[in-house]
Amino acid sequence: MNDQSQYEATVRDNPDETRFDVFVDDTHAGFSVYKDIGETQRIFYHTVVFEEFGGRGLAGTLTRTALSTSVQAGHRIVAVCPYVKKWLTTHHDFDDATDPVGREHVRALR
Repeated sequence: MNDQSQYEATVRDNPDETRFDVFVDDTHAGFSVYKDIGETQRIFYHTVVFEEFGGRGLAGTLTRTALSTSVQAGHRIVAVCPYVKKWLTTHHDFDDATDPVGREHVRALR
């Protein structure tokens, strides 16, 4: 059951670790890692919600907040992470802020 009223999910940018962290109450529940390319592009390449927090919709909450925060900060989104890539196929409010994955993005992650 996805009853978010039983807990409080919080997402915070953690630039020192180049990731967004999601917390349930005060417990770290997962993260989405990014790499900035130049001044404008942000590659999201790995998203994890820890097993004990699965089934609560946290990956979607994490992704929406991470992308919204990034776009508001002037970044364009490059989705290498399979979860973020799939999420974007059903959340079209980010279409205008998303760039396709190119060779330069794959090289930047090596």
